Amino acid sequence: MIPLFPAAGFVLNGLLGPRILPRQAVGYVACGAVLLSFLVSLGAVLALGDVAHLASVPGLAVDAHAHRVTQVLGSWMPMGRSEGGQELSVDWAFALDPLSAVMLLVVTGVGFLIHVYSIGYMGHEPRPAHARFFAYLNLFMAMMLTLVLGASLPVVFVGWEGVGLCSYLLIGFYYDRMFDEKTRMSCADAGRKAFITNRIGDVGFVLGMLTLFGATGTLDIQGILSRVGGLTTGVCTAAALLLFVGACGKSAQIPLYVWLPDAMAGPTPVSALIHAATMVTAGVYVTCRMAPLYLHAPNAMLTVAIVGALTALFAASIGLVQTDIKKVLAYSTVSQLGYMMLAAGVGAFSAAVFHLMTHAFFKALLFLGAGSVIHALSGEQDIRKMGGLSKHTPWTHATFATATLAIAGIVPFAGFFSKDEILWAAFNGSPILWLVGAVTAGLTAFYMCRLYILVFWGEERFSEEARHHLHESPRTMTVPLAALAVLSVVGGWVGIPRAVALTEGMADRFGRYLAPVFEAGEGTHAHVAAHSPGLEITLMFVSLGIAIFGLFLGWVFYERRPDTPARLAERARGLYRLLANKYYVDELYGKIILAPYDALCRWAFLFDKWAVDGIVNAAGYVTLATSYISVGFDTYVVDGLVNTAGYIVRGFSWTFKKLQTGLVQSYATAMVFGIFVLVSVYLLSTGH
Repeated sequence: MIPLFPAAGFVLNGLLGPRILPRQAVGYVACGAVLLSFLVSLGAVLALGDVAHLASVPGLAVDAHAHRVTQVLGSWMPMGRSEGGQELSVDWAFALDPLSAVMLLVVTGVGFLIHVYSIGYMGHEPRPAHARFFAYLNLFMAMMLTLVLGASLPVVFVGWEGVGLCSYLLIGFYYDRMFDEKTRMSCADAGRKAFITNRIGDVGFVLGMLTLFGATGTLDIQGILSRVGGLTTGVCTAAALLLFVGACGKSAQIPLYVWLPDAMAGPTPVSALIHAATMVTAGVYVTCRMAPLYLHAPNAMLTVAIVGALTALFAASIGLVQTDIKKVLAYSTVSQLGYMMLAAGVGAFSAAVFHLMTHAFFKALLFLGAGSVIHALSGEQDIRKMGGLSKHTPWTHATFATATLAIAGIVPFAGFFSKDEILWAAFNGSPILWLVGAVTAGLTAFYMCRLYILVFWGEERFSEEARHHLHESPRTMTVPLAALAVLSVVGGWVGIPRAVALTEGMADRFGRYLAPVFEAGEGTHAHVAAHSPGLEITLMFVSLGIAIFGLFLGWVFYERRPDTPARLAERARGLYRLLANKYYVDELYGKIILAPYDALCRWAFLFDKWAVDGIVNAAGYVTLATSYISVGFDTYVVDGLVNTAGYIVRGFSWTFKKLQTGLVQSYATAMVFGIFVLVSVYLLSTGH
């Protein structure tokens, strides 16, 4: 039922919305569908607390030890028999355990707030576009919920591909508009870029899935995970790395991150949905879901950690100089996803999911806040043309400030607890990884402070036309902002570190809730934390100090001495250009991948046009010429002879027809005349 509600909303709004349903009804249908999913999810998660009681429910398979409930809805793909004669098939089945429970509530809860916000944000769209937008949003939710609940890799892959399709549709929603004047990229181009980049990652995902099927004989996730202990390290490493290629595509890790900043081409609620609660979390989710596989592949774990750390630092450095409010947040998302991968790579899977959850709260708030700013300034997105908005948009300002503190990692906001958990785990894995994470934390605090000050403080730099329309957003937009602001504050309190918790019951509730899923990997991490409280508290103060220093530096640069950034950019012109142009990665991809690919396409086109089409056309011309000859021979030779024979027969028949009159008198006269001729000839020949 949980994925079914938004799927029904997609069908209703898709079929009836453009012509029959009133605009208001479209919004109600879309929001109501997600709200129902949230309520049912909440009930399912609460019921999971007494998992033994669910064993008596018909149709449910219960694993009390793992706190997992599985429901098989039917057989999907028969796959023959194994070597041992066992019937192999893939069931259409859903599974609910603590990990999927967290994802369910995040996806439906944050997704519902984004849907409500969209009613106000998209209220000015024409009716068909308005209905199309909400239909796509609902389909996106249905696919993400399918991905989260899938009990087998093929069912997960259905949701995986579904969110990819929906992102393509939503990023290219304004398909006829220009997105980037500099690169001449349209919104449709941005959607295609996201779609194609993700397909590259999907190849790895499919190969990983097939590798696991070949090694274990099943595609059921729990079936695979129960057999990884019997697989060789090489097989586990290969499968884990292939799955991670898919995760790099979905969760925008190096080198497949390039699609995510351009996903800003879609409407702002789409950016919030993709960046906060749904698509980009899919790669992290699958990596954590397959935790036992990664624990049997140390090299794959190290790769995940290194890629995550590099992505976090790389994207954060780009975010320092971006001038589009949404692109700053986009690179911030890439960086925070790197944090999550770093946590997964060092075995702290619950920390990765914890940051996934808190990040969903404050990043959704940041994007919706950015949308509120853009809405207030009549579409302006350049932060150099903003400033002083705090007094014009008080609700947006207050909630945006809350999210800024949360992502910067300031206590007691949600981001502090989850980020500290990751840094602590990274330190236990490798001090170098911790150092990269700590530097990234400082950069995050700096660029978020820069963004906040340039938008809400200082002199007003927007145009007179924007000033004329300047206004706070309607309640449909500010109420979701307020709700997310509350979550951005208290959302991290479920993960208070054991070293500073006042009671054992308060300590790391989130980690304990996920323990049945990650107990193998979390055991090592919890052991280290339990025996090093002093070191953990020290690192906590260090990371907090770094975050405060980053905010202070941002305040000095953009409020106290606003001429400093320009002077630094002038002095380090090369570095500034490198960051402003995003390390020229898009240009590099264009040179080494797209340009050869385009050349290959052009060569293939010419070969097809002149070689393949030439041969085909020549064969056609020869066939046509022979057909003309054949027709001429048939018409003038064969038919001529046949017709001539016919004419001759017809001439004779005409002649003989004159003799065949049917009159007895004529026949008698001819006979008498004939007899006369014969007798005369006879007499003359005999001399009489």
